[in-house]
Amino acid sequence: MGYRIAVIGGDGIGPEVVTEALKVVKATGIDVHTSDFDLGGARYQRDGEVLSDATLDELRGFDAILLGAVGTPDVPPGVIERGLLLKLRFELDLYVNVRPFVGPGHDFVVVRENTEGPYVGEGGVLRRGTPHEVATQGSVNTRMGVERCVRFAFALANGRSRRHVTLVHKTNVLTFAGDLWQRVFDVVAAELPAVETAYHHVDAASIYFVTDPGRYEVIVTDNLFGDILTDLGGAVSGGIGLASSANLNPARTGPSMFEPVHGSAPDIVGTGTANPMAAILSAAMMLDFLGEPQAAARIRAACVGPVSGSTSFVGDEIASRVAG
Repeated sequence: MGYRIAVIGGDGIGPEVVTEALKVVKATGIDVHTSDFDLGGARYQRDGEVLSDATLDELRGFDAILLGAVGTPDVPPGVIERGLLLKLRFELDLYVNVRPFVGPGHDFVVVRENTEGPYVGEGGVLRRGTPHEVATQGSVNTRMGVERCVRFAFALANGRSRRHVTLVHKTNVLTFAGDLWQRVFDVVAAELPAVETAYHHVDAASIYFVTDPGRYEVIVTDNLFGDILTDLGGAVSGGIGLASSANLNPARTGPSMFEPVHGSAPDIVGTGTANPMAAILSAAMMLDFLGEPQAAARIRAACVGPVSGSTSFVGDEIASRVAG
């Protein structure tokens, strides 16, 4: 029957890079059937649709979702991010965000909790627009949410060569949320003594990302810290155009979503200069999760070594390498 893939090309360069990613997936010979969904900033501007419950229910029936990029300058910040991306993460229970980074002297993965923290929208505003305005933004951390993320990170580390996982947080200041993360981390560590552990404050980790990223193998952290650190990870690993990601529902009660870390880059739409590598590598992560590790490995191997040229040329070259 093959795999049913929902494709959200989105905005800007999103459709361009997704086209190349699918070209490479098809070169593996894996049987995929794609359905396009018109979602993103352009759709919202046209008819006000962000992500209806009916569309969400339709997406639940697919094996995976491949997303390009969403967002346009004319849509106020937060509309698409909260109404589409976060809604997909929360409603499909995509509670783990996995972002791998490979570069000179380093090969590590950041496991980011994906459905809690400051992004749940807890907070509010009093006396808006006055000199006495008060704004609060809370970070929501549950024992269940933290533990399932930490256990995923330990399981991932246990299958890698160094068997090492680092908790990144700010326990010296965030004494409630940080304490919960540390206690859960310690409990899981005691159950898996073969996995070595470390702890770094997030500010120290930011330094090590730049000066010594090779010290890391698996990092586990909360939603906000993970969001920031993974952009930095892309910067130290060849650029954001190479940064892939997976939003996973490990319980497989619904489809997981795969997307490049980069944005929609409306300033280069149609120029042929968008780098499709991140989308291609995200598609490899998708195949891995679908149970096609050999095809995923072929894509990753094909992405090793320099490839220069237009967006479509890069896709053609990688697809040619994959097809052999």
